[in-house]
Amino acid sequence: MQVKLVKLVIWVVALWALAYPFVFMQAPVIELKEESSVVIKEPAVKVEQPLHTVVLPRFSEIKSTAKKKQQFFDFIKPHIIAENKDIMQQRASIEIALMMLQFGEALTPAQTDKLNVIYTHYRIKGERYSVASLSNALTHVDVIPKELALMQAANESAWGTSRFARIGLNFFGQWCYKKGCGMVPKRRDNEAEHEVAAFKSVRAAVKSYFRNINTHDAYTGLRAKRAELRANKQPIDATQLTAGLIAYSERGEAYVNELNDMIRHNKAYFDED
Repeated sequence: MQVKLVKLVIWVVALWALAYPFVFMQAPVIELKEESSVVIKEPAVKVEQPLHTVVLPRFSEIKSTAKKKQQFFDFIKPHIIAENKDIMQQRASIEIALMMLQFGEALTPAQTDKLNVIYTHYRIKGERYSVASLSNALTHVDVIPKELALMQAANESAWGTSRFARIGLNFFGQWCYKKGCGMVPKRRDNEAEHEVAAFKSVRAAVKSYFRNINTHDAYTGLRAKRAELRANKQPIDATQLTAGLIAYSERGEAYVNELNDMIRHNKAYFDED
């Protein structure tokens, strides 16, 4: 009897040992998370606002190359033609004054006032209103062929699509050196301090470009070639002047060659005024 009882106890203990881990094993905790009502927004991309109020054609959206070129020329060309017209009027004032001095006639106060404005704008230094200084002034106060101005505008602004053209109306890649005068280039060296000039109107941008070409020492060669063509009564051909722009771009001669190619390939647009 005792033996049977002992066996029974042993069996009970064995069964309990087998069942123990399952009886007292902690059930896994399942967390029920409420669906979040918080919407995570992607950080907004900051859109750079124009520094002007001019409504520009959406050049980047024009798929046809021919239409894009035509719109670009139609947009820029009137300002270039107007600036050249103003320059020819200034030039006429200088030529009349020069002729009067050559014949020993005195200039009127109205003439000198007008010449003062011209000399200041073109940064003409030295003796004023002599035969020599007026002759020198004529090398500065002269036109830039529309073909050349248009091709530089197209080249420097990527046909009006560049950031500098869209935001600052800078179609000619002009720099300025006073803090806050324009836009800081995104790839500017840390040591550099220049900015890309910004303008309030297209005419102001064109006028600044003309003044730069007609006054900066880097373009003395261009002005000398233009004066030579004048003296020889030859047309002021754009491709005759491009060599004088070798300092306009870090690309140097490659830039000049590209301008000449662009002038040749876009002749059909130049003849339409």
